[in-house]
Amino acid sequence: MNKLKQAMCWQLAGLAILFTFITPAIAQKYPVRPIRVVVGFIAGGTIDATARLVAQTLHETWGQTVVVDNRPGVGGNLGAAIVAKANADGYTLLMTSPGPVAINPSLMKLPYNPRTELAPITLVAFGPNVLVVPMSSAATSLKEFIALARGSSKRLSYGSSGLGSTPHLSTELLKMMANVDMVHVPYKGSNQAAIDLIAARIDLMIVSAPTVLGHIRAQRLRALGVTSLERISVLSDVPTFNEAGVPGYEAGAWWGMMAPGGTPAELIHKLQQAIAASLKTAEVSSRILASGAIPVGNNPRAFGEYIEKETSKWAAVIKRARITLE
Repeated sequence: MNKLKQAMCWQLAGLAILFTFITPAIAQKYPVRPIRVVVGFIAGGTIDATARLVAQTLHETWGQTVVVDNRPGVGGNLGAAIVAKANADGYTLLMTSPGPVAINPSLMKLPYNPRTELAPITLVAFGPNVLVVPMSSAATSLKEFIALARGSSKRLSYGSSGLGSTPHLSTELLKMMANVDMVHVPYKGSNQAAIDLIAARIDLMIVSAPTVLGHIRAQRLRALGVTSLERISVLSDVPTFNEAGVPGYEAGAWWGMMAPGGTPAELIHKLQQAIAASLKTAEVSSRILASGAIPVGNNPRAFGEYIEKETSKWAAVIKRARITLE
């Protein structure tokens, strides 16, 4: 028995040594076949456009086909589940927003564990939210809007792209930090909410800047504040919430690349390096900045820590606001 155990130990040690040499070799040759980037939302949105931009840059870097596969459903969970259950070989990736990995765990039972079955690669871009009101609104600043909300004889209403969405939670966070009360009107998407906001059927929306940038420039909507800690270049005349009277407020959409849990660190590193390098190029960074977002490209550890921070923040908001999907 002792000899059998000893032999098994030697075999395991040998496999470990072999794997140590094989993994870097695989990473060096990677990719040798097409890569699939799963997006858990319909084509045409900001996350889809970001995924396609990254896919094109990876194709140009490696000369290998990179395909974007839209798998919409259950707030992005369907796409995340596909990647979570995929082979951890670097050929199936996920472009995610906060929902599937940082918000939905506090709202519903998931068919995957985002902490163990998905591995962070890099935060591709951060999309600051912007608070917009109809052009007919009496408020011309965030301070004026907060005063209006507090003093109105009727509760003001705000729109979002749905229960548990980033715009929904961002506005609930504002309600808590500014001590105001408003009625939530959920829509099936931000574009539908924007149409009703332009018509003044609702009073307010906090939404990612790329979604309403065209409406702001066309003077169909008025921007009162951006939710990043610093002003953004495409709306440089719009103050941050910190400047406008809600200190410490920060929220926004973001888009990051992830892989199945257990993907070799060498492959994760190679992917992160390639994506980060592309984000530094003038062409890619200018396209992201022009949309109202900010390119990032941090390392896997920093992205993982960011996801944990986001998860904790939104879990607290969901609990305090008593948000449920029932």
